[in-house]
Amino acid sequence: MDSHQISFFILVMKHKFIIKSLIYIKKTLVNLWQLLQKLTVGLYFVLGAWLIFSTITLVSASLQPVDTFFVLGGSIRRETYIVQQAKQYPQIPILISHGSPDPCIWLIFQREFASLENVWLEKCANSTFENFYYSIPLLRKWGVHKVKLITSASHLPRAKWMAQILLGAHGIWVEPEIVPELGVPGNHESWVKTGLDLTRSLFWAILSQIIDPQCPNIIKLNEVNMPYWQNQGFKCEHQGGVGR
Repeated sequence: MDSHQISFFILVMKHKFIIKSLIYIKKTLVNLWQLLQKLTVGLYFVLGAWLIFSTITLVSASLQPVDTFFVLGGSIRRETYIVQQAKQYPQIPILISHGSPDPCIWLIFQREFASLENVWLEKCANSTFENFYYSIPLLRKWGVHKVKLITSASHLPRAKWMAQILLGAHGIWVEPEIVPELGVPGNHESWVKTGLDLTRSLFWAILSQIIDPQCPNIIKLNEVNMPYWQNQGFKCEHQGGVGR
């Protein structure tokens, strides 16, 4: 076999190798595409079943009485409002997510002679999203089906929509209660902030089904150490009427 024949043979072998490689790659891509299609169909089926189940659960929950008052921190007016609800419905638990300083809430309840036994303070959250992030595990632990969400008009519609997405994903019906504010609110809602919070809420609605974050700083209102706070010093919003 001369050099020309050898070169031709090598060229043919290279050509066959390239063709075989392309056929293999094509088959691999086709198999991956078919697998992706099956996974997509399966995912749609799971999500569809989950949505149907969640909808049925929410409809059922909406017909039940409120079993928890959920207060979003941000204004002492919300706590002066919830204390009246605590007097009227002492059997319903109250969860206040990062509200006013502990001693301020304690003084509001004491001033109104309301029970401190059924009130919990969650003190990990630093944003509206984290209000839900840290409170959902506790609400689930309590077996909550329907909450009355205590917030202000200046906090809407973002807080309401986030609650409906995040709590609704866990079968918890949300009944908003808007507390009137005095004066000009300090915070102003923007559509950009609302859009970002709703986007991450949609993702967390799914992830929170398997991830269960815990707040290490949750106490009952009757466990607030008032002698400590009196020595330490504290300041309350003047609208609460219990300022120091």
